Amino acid sequence: MRGELRGRWERGRASAEANPLLVDIGVALLVQAAMTMPFVVPRAAGAPPATWAAYGLSTLSVLPLVWRRRAPLTVLFAVLAANALYRLTVDGPGQPLPYTGLVVVYTIAALSPARRRLVAGAVLLVAVPAGVWLNTRSARELTFSVFVLAAAYVFGRLTDARRRAHRVEAEQAAARERARIAREMHDILSHAVSLMIVQAEAGPVAVRAAPERAEAAFDAISATGRDAMVQLRRMLGVLREGDSVPLREPQPGLAELLDLLDRVRAGSGLDVVYRTQGPARPLPGAVAATVFRVVQEALTNTVRHADARTVTVQLTYGDSDLCVRVTDDGRGPQAGGTGRRGGHGLVGIRERAAALGGSAVTGRAADGQGFEVRVRLPVPEAVEAGR
Repeated sequence: MRGELRGRWERGRASAEANPLLVDIGVALLVQAAMTMPFVVPRAAGAPPATWAAYGLSTLSVLPLVWRRRAPLTVLFAVLAANALYRLTVDGPGQPLPYTGLVVVYTIAALSPARRRLVAGAVLLVAVPAGVWLNTRSARELTFSVFVLAAAYVFGRLTDARRRAHRVEAEQAAARERARIAREMHDILSHAVSLMIVQAEAGPVAVRAAPERAEAAFDAISATGRDAMVQLRRMLGVLREGDSVPLREPQPGLAELLDLLDRVRAGSGLDVVYRTQGPARPLPGAVAATVFRVVQEALTNTVRHADARTVTVQLTYGDSDLCVRVTDDGRGPQAGGTGRRGGHGLVGIRERAAALGGSAVTGRAADGQGFEVRVRLPVPEAVEAGR
């Protein structure tokens, strides 16, 4: 029930943002309804008469609210002039609250820059005491008017602060989404291009030495390219313009991991060993996608940099975590270097792990030979059970 109400509220807010003029007309009608009450309720003996002229002038003070967003300062002057005309020309019913003033002050506080707010404050500093003098000339009315108008101003500033915070949050979310897409595209392209280069370089050798193997090499190039195109279309679907709902296909996970290993075996000639340790269990989608991308990037680095013959991929299932370990028997980190391979790819592995509250370590393998990528990802028991 709460989710349904929240959904209706969000849809209503989106509709209001798309039709601000209709909202302003609705606000003006609500204010007019409130200001009509003193004209229709029974009046005490000796009270000022509720005439049509007085009602018309009260309506004249409400009408400018329709343009409150487009010209709030002008609307303030119009409302003040209409109220002054009401006090000077007719002896009609009073209002329990300065409704029009509250709406205009809130609007100026929420939408206007600092200079216009200062101008509005200076105008009200003169207009409010003058209005009280024209009405009751009492300190009580002056204090009450100042209090409610100040409250409207504070509420408007809070609304502006909340709007700015939402804008910053939306910009940060967009930046995170762009970074995620950039990492995904880097992983897809880097992996596919690396395999295709290895296969293309091996093709001419196979044509001369073993023609029967050349066809397999070219088939592998074609398969790698097609797979890369499928994944790119999946990623770029979120950037398509003109769709009411962005295309978001499922990210690759453990089900696609074995196909990835087969492509690396066929395309690079590496002996890829896959092992699991501990009781395997279903993983949350985000964890499974991260495992796939980590293994993909690690294998890409091995193909491009390691000059290895064997690479081992091992998944170790713990009670509350999953460890991913990819090791090769290649040349390892360069002597005197930083101990890192893959540039932005290894940075992306660390970012992916950190995004899920995990950690990543890369460098020389524990046995001193080759290179190792080791990632630990937390998998809470409640998430595993689907609770």
